[in-house]
Amino acid sequence: MAVIFELVVQGLQMLLVLLMAPLLTGFVRKVKARLLLRQGPPLSQPYRDLARLMRKEVVLAENASWLFRVSPYLIFAATWVAASLVPTFGTRLLFSWSADFIVIIALLGSARFFLALAGLDVGTSFGGIGSSREMMIASLAEPAMIMIVFTVALVAGSTQLSTMAAFLVSSEVGLRVSLGLALFALIMVAIAENARIPVDNPATHLELTMVHEAMVLEYSGRHLALIELSASMKLLLYVSLIACLFVPWGLVPSGGAVALLAIGVLAYIAKLAAGGFLLALFETSIAKMRVFRVPEFLGAALMLGLLATLLLFVSRSL
Repeated sequence: MAVIFELVVQGLQMLLVLLMAPLLTGFVRKVKARLLLRQGPPLSQPYRDLARLMRKEVVLAENASWLFRVSPYLIFAATWVAASLVPTFGTRLLFSWSADFIVIIALLGSARFFLALAGLDVGTSFGGIGSSREMMIASLAEPAMIMIVFTVALVAGSTQLSTMAAFLVSSEVGLRVSLGLALFALIMVAIAENARIPVDNPATHLELTMVHEAMVLEYSGRHLALIELSASMKLLLYVSLIACLFVPWGLVPSGGAVALLAIGVLAYIAKLAAGGFLLALFETSIAKMRVFRVPEFLGAALMLGLLATLLLFVSRSL
């Protein structure tokens, strides 16, 4: 019975991540519209868009290869697995042994790799521009993520997210400047990885500025629906990751009762709402930067990660 209960809880987390991702995207759009004194689309609009795309016929370019058709499914699978491994409402779940920070970075890197290949496959100019910009951003974002992993892993003594969350919520941590720098670096990387303002504007199709949209212009139907759902899950993944590492309160330990699990789910939804509101507030208060300034933005994130690691070593040597 214990194994069945753990399987049900793990399946609930996977289903929760899948269902909450479009809602988080719709919530961010709604809050941005309200802050700009507009009505905005309803919260259910992302679900309607996905259902509409699922009903439409897939249109493929004449020179599209098998990779172009397979990539949406690979991107969706890798992103869903990565998002499901992040502890949301509970730690020590059935598959928590595989919830390693480095594994999640590898899964996201694999999804990015196939998305860039799909953008290059058809041979359009927009796809090439988007793929080249995506790889430029990835070459700067991934080293920053590695430094963030080093910083938090050195503090917690492990790269497993459940162990990190359990240690960071304890009283042994205290106030650490290195963790604060790692938090700011992770937020900057999350903004860049999700193609949000000021790095990219997800609501535009201007060829001079778009990154993510340029790679998916040739997709349609269910293929485009899977890519859009993957993008929403990626945003939820980073919000969940920040909540798990730096706001770990409300996570239910292994063997928690059903009532505790319900409280953990409510706490997780509250964290998602707070993260979505802060993202919308940030995007409405800042302008889109030029593409040539993105390396400076991510370079600052890398420097914050390096400084966090150095401060951690210096503080331990004193």
